Amino acid sequence: MRRTDREINDRATIDGIIRRSKVCHLALCDAGQPYVIPLSFGYDGIRLFCHGAGEGRKVDILMKNNRVCFEFEILSDIIPGKEACRWGMGFESVIGFGWARLLEQQEDKRIALGCIMRQYSNQEWTFTNEMVSKTLVIRIDIDEITGKRRDALI
Repeated sequence: MRRTDREINDRATIDGIIRRSKVCHLALCDAGQPYVIPLSFGYDGIRLFCHGAGEGRKVDILMKNNRVCFEFEILSDIIPGKEACRWGMGFESVIGFGWARLLEQQEDKRIALGCIMRQYSNQEWTFTNEMVSKTLVIRIDIDEITGKRRDALI
């Protein structure tokens, strides 16, 4: 990381940013072509989970290359400057790399879907067998993760 003064090394702080985020940007690579998608997600402190349709470009890419990059950000205030290139923004962000796996087992999918719902509702939910069967669920095993912050008051 070039700006080590902004680096976040504390895993609890990184986890807090993920938990406060609303969107996960997932980057895939399709035969050398980058492809980024915004997703709702769940985080259990170890892995990420997301869901979607059982077919489409995302699934096609993951079947060929399951290496992924993910990103979260929380933006705060704009930091005005006296010159155009001195403007900035307060932010907290997390970037990581991992491996995506399509979950097959009903119970694994049910647990992951519960994790996704807790990210947004902080409640426990039940899922019918039909819901679980029709839903593609992706687990992302995290290899590397880093955080970065710029305070708006600096």
